[in-house]
Amino acid sequence: KRKKCNKCYNVVVLVQHRLVRERLKEDLDKMRGQFPGFRPGLVVLQVGDRDDSNLYISMKLKAAAEIGINANHVRLPKTATEDEVLRRIIEVNENPEVHGLIVQLPLDSINPMDTEKVTNAVAPEKDVDGLTSINAGKLSRGDLGDCFIPCTPNGCMKLISQTGMSVAGKNAVVIGRSKIVGAPMHDLLLWSHATVTTCHSKTTDLAAQVGRADILVVGAGKAEMVKGEWLKEGAVVIDCGINHIPDDSKANGMRVVGDVHYPSAKEKAGFITPVPGGVGPMTVAMLMENTVQSAKRFLKTYQPGKWNISYAKLKPQKPQPSDTAIAHSFTPKTIGRLAREVGLFSEEVEQYGTTRAKVRLEALNRLKTQPDGKYLVVTGITPTPLGEGTTTTTLGLAQALGAHLHVNSFACVRQPSQGSNFGVKGGAVGGGYSQVIPMEEVSLHLTSDTQAVMAASSLVVDTINARVLSELTQSDKVIKKLYHISTNIIWSLYFKILLQMFFTLFTRKICGIGSVASEMMAVLALSTSLGDMTRRLARMVVAYSRKGRPITTEDLGISGVLATLMRDAVKPSLMQTMEGTPVFVHTCPLSDIAQGNSSILADQIALKLVGPEGFVVTEAEGGAELGMEKFFDIKCRSSGLHPDVVVMVASVHALKMHGGGPAVTAGSAMPKEYSAERTCTLSFLLSQAKHFLLPSLASDSLVYFSFDYNSTDTDAELGLVCEQAKLAGAFEAVPCSHWAEGGAGAVALGQAVQRAAETPHQMNFLYDLEMPIDDKIRAIAKSMYGADDVELLPLAQQKVALFSKQGLGNLPICMAKTHLSLSHDPEWKGVPTGFTLPIRDIHANLGAGFLYALVGTVSTGAVTHSYEKIRESGDLLPLY
Repeated sequence: KRKKCNKCYNVVVLVQHRLVRERLKEDLDKMRGQFPGFRPGLVVLQVGDRDDSNLYISMKLKAAAEIGINANHVRLPKTATEDEVLRRIIEVNENPEVHGLIVQLPLDSINPMDTEKVTNAVAPEKDVDGLTSINAGKLSRGDLGDCFIPCTPNGCMKLISQTGMSVAGKNAVVIGRSKIVGAPMHDLLLWSHATVTTCHSKTTDLAAQVGRADILVVGAGKAEMVKGEWLKEGAVVIDCGINHIPDDSKANGMRVVGDVHYPSAKEKAGFITPVPGGVGPMTVAMLMENTVQSAKRFLKTYQPGKWNISYAKLKPQKPQPSDTAIAHSFTPKTIGRLAREVGLFSEEVEQYGTTRAKVRLEALNRLKTQPDGKYLVVTGITPTPLGEGTTTTTLGLAQALGAHLHVNSFACVRQPSQGSNFGVKGGAVGGGYSQVIPMEEVSLHLTSDTQAVMAASSLVVDTINARVLSELTQSDKVIKKLYHISTNIIWSLYFKILLQMFFTLFTRKICGIGSVASEMMAVLALSTSLGDMTRRLARMVVAYSRKGRPITTEDLGISGVLATLMRDAVKPSLMQTMEGTPVFVHTCPLSDIAQGNSSILADQIALKLVGPEGFVVTEAEGGAELGMEKFFDIKCRSSGLHPDVVVMVASVHALKMHGGGPAVTAGSAMPKEYSAERTCTLSFLLSQAKHFLLPSLASDSLVYFSFDYNSTDTDAELGLVCEQAKLAGAFEAVPCSHWAEGGAGAVALGQAVQRAAETPHQMNFLYDLEMPIDDKIRAIAKSMYGADDVELLPLAQQKVALFSKQGLGNLPICMAKTHLSLSHDPEWKGVPTGFTLPIRDIHANLGAGFLYALVGTVSTGAVTHSYEKIRESGDLLPLY
């Protein structure tokens, strides 16, 4: 009987291997039935090109393919450093499509390698070889259900079980104490209730120890060291050794043998594994089993298309504390954890402390094949000097979708003005229980994007100043020239002093320094890649030659330096809301003098991260006639992205003010009229809303009105607002309380948005780019502002002729207009009628890619000169 089993044991091993393989195939079929398209992923990481390693790897890849595991072989050259290997391991650790990672040993590199450090770098949950210290520690203390068991010992236990021998109570001897075979084999036998003896090179009287063994496992790496006469009659012998000895009968002159002398041992052993063909196939089978087991564990928390993200539970207080007190009452999770939760790899994240980070654009390249999520844009009616709550609504809606409706959601907002936070106005990062935290970090320097723009702008100023002074001082007639062009020379000589005023003039008229809204910030917000930003910066016109030819930063030889200064600013900054929803805070162009939207890159990356079932909520600053119109006609043209839903924000306070209420001043108490019920002043909404809905309805996007109410708003007021919003054309009107309750207060809006996103729609623009410049301006003024017509003042008429001659007539239009009124006069509230919109001047922002028209007396902070003065001047004249 024993001889028969010895001769057939190779067949028994193969049968067991096939049984394991068939069982794993069945498991994979069940996984695919539950999660269509899902496949366990396995990566084999190899350093060097050893022939024996290549052979083992080919066996593993073949077995994986037979079962249906998606296996990949990653081979690093012999010149790879330890750091390179560790970086590659981290990359695989963070890839959710990979469930098992094997580091093929030995590491065949010409550089020093710490094998222990490398193997321990593998994430324990993906360590299907079971070699990390964490898995080994769990095995040693008997936590067999919470670890991966090394493949060779696990395979040995399977083979022992096939003999029919019960391990419990038996004497077991293990020869060898390696971390791969001997040590874990000892632990497995021990926790199976055997009495285990481990022998090694220092063991005396090895033959006597072997002779007492009912079960013998040998993994010493010494050819045929165990003799048949040592064995106990009927013992189970598992030979894990693979050794090469000379054999002239073989073509290569070598023969593979085990650690046991097989010819003599098979006559005495009850069962013995052959070499080759014994433990090896079972080792590979156990590797596949561990990979499938890892995939099963992954699927326990896996929801297709859903992040494994944690959200904070809000406990709103009444009366509601200040925004600062609320922000300080929450501790944000670390930014590294948030990045992992939304699917970013550590190498794609550059951390600034523990609560903010830059996201590298490589993430967009990695995710380029991922379908985009649903795209939402939030705008508002004409705001009050305190704002209108579009940012708060953007954040509250993102919280509602993520934390309460359990879909992937990302908010994208602009960076706030530094000056707006100092006791006068909110920090422009939301408010109440819908804000970005930590408040101080996002409201102040954040990740220094604004400082990068200021440094780049300063470089342009210094370069122009140096050039002008150089040209002036090279002439013998400089004194006479100074007399004739004193205005221009004084401008040049004191340009450095005026630089300090430069950024202030670019801001809203509020106390403080404010945010930069130069063309460079507009370029940053509209760029779709680092290369695109570099090209846009290069074509910025910053001066004119004495013959009236535009001078670009490329002409001045500084475009490359500008791109270098802003190379980090192009990366979106990652932060979080109070409930733990991810937020991109990036760029701050103002809607009254620029396009007023957060960056295209932030939207693009967020749309890839949320996946096809997720939502990205972005904001268009200011009233819909500014931020919304520019979102469609400028930003969407540059990005190629089309929104699925538009959300319009209107507060009862703003409606009362525009309906005839008293003036509202930042930093002052709200007049008492705003806390009393005044439904008569809300009738303004019907006419106002028609104007706000126009850009959205023209694009055929579904429009939803949302109203962030507070304790002073009455049911009658809210009912009237909803009723008239629907009469004005809104598809649905939803009262919200996200300022007071966080995401829970915007759940109804989130549900409405989900329904709207499923409705087909078509993207349309307000005007065709091929229209003449003045006709495009007229289309915006009539459709969006309600103007009867436009009046182009002489300077604007000259610019229209000039830009049309230069071939710039096909650029979109960016209206530089007050954000406090539909008209050009900030004091005209409500819906002014019967007015003509004055266009004072038109500038070409070739870097940003639009023409901007100066409406009325709005200031952009730029020193403007007529075209005729440019022609008469003998100097290079700066535009900024």
